[in-house]
Amino acid sequence: MKTFNNKISLNLDSDVEVNVKGFIAPIEYTQRNYHADWAALANFRVAEPEKEYPTSVFQVFLPSTAVAVGECWKIEDGILELLRQLHPNPRLDLQINNGDSFGLWACLRAYNDKVADITFRIHAEFVIEGGRFTPSQFAGHLVIDRMKKEIVFFRMYMPKGTLNFDAYWNTTGADIGYCPQVELCTDTQPPDVEFTASITEEKAEHALISCFYKFQQINWVSLEQALEMAPAQQKPIHVVSLDGPLSDESC
Repeated sequence: MKTFNNKISLNLDSDVEVNVKGFIAPIEYTQRNYHADWAALANFRVAEPEKEYPTSVFQVFLPSTAVAVGECWKIEDGILELLRQLHPNPRLDLQINNGDSFGLWACLRAYNDKVADITFRIHAEFVIEGGRFTPSQFAGHLVIDRMKKEIVFFRMYMPKGTLNFDAYWNTTGADIGYCPQVELCTDTQPPDVEFTASITEEKAEHALISCFYKFQQINWVSLEQALEMAPAQQKPIHVVSLDGPLSDESC
């Protein structure tokens, strides 16, 4: 993997307001039919479909010191202000989590003289009447204008998947399901530019997931590869078999 040693500082100081739109689509599926039987989950909708924020709100995503491409840093708790646009009762300290899977991390994915592209991952949940709604994760991108110190593009969303959230109903227990959209975003699009230094989206995402789940730092290989490698390296094979996701909170 190519490494980048040049570090840059990132700042925002503009008074320009940023328009952010919020979306929560109706839940399409839950294994135990909670989305039909539990009114709070059936009516889970965005609190504020549109809101203006001062640019300073997004300072929370930026590192306090200079960083290089591929470097990760922990985001502070100021993200709650944005999460409240989706629902008034967000929290970062998950009721149930897989070890150190709570929190917020960001990574400098790319930059040039004009813009910087930050990838981030957030684990949060919302306290709703009678229980809680826990997204698998929030993934996102923030692009800033390095010269004007303004927001160019912002998107924070719950990724799609066969199952992408947990729900816990106090009177019944846990359920898992699929919601097609939980998202905050600007109307703008990320710029199509050539970067001075960059890593792929996949490498940035792996760097972030490794901050949440330490087992992601293991160099996993397929069973077929392991069967080839073990005799040559004279090492035992450790096999892990799963029937659901292990690297997000939809489990």
